[in-house]
Amino acid sequence: MRMRHRVLGPIAGILLLAMMPFSIEPAWAACLSAQQASQAIASGAARRLSSVAGGVGGEIVNAQLCDEGGRLVYRLVVKMGQGRVANVVVDARTGQVLQR
Repeated sequence: MRMRHRVLGPIAGILLLAMMPFSIEPAWAACLSAQQASQAIASGAARRLSSVAGGVGGEIVNAQLCDEGGRLVYRLVVKMGQGRVANVVVDARTGQVLQR
């Protein structure tokens, strides 16, 4: 039983660290509800996700429209080539990739 905890402890820690980039947002980021996102798109404050999808370099598997310090951004999880997954941040108004 003791040996099992020595092995599972580090594995659990590694798994927790691996999941962190997908689950923790900066304290100053507030993601919009579906209704708020629709309103932002309708008002022209944000582009449709489909119009920025071509510039991310892969298949979008998760997307959130968020307000980061007064700027709307798409926070994306993108499936890249070779089975790689990346977090990508895109300016929702201009479509410019801000972070990969």
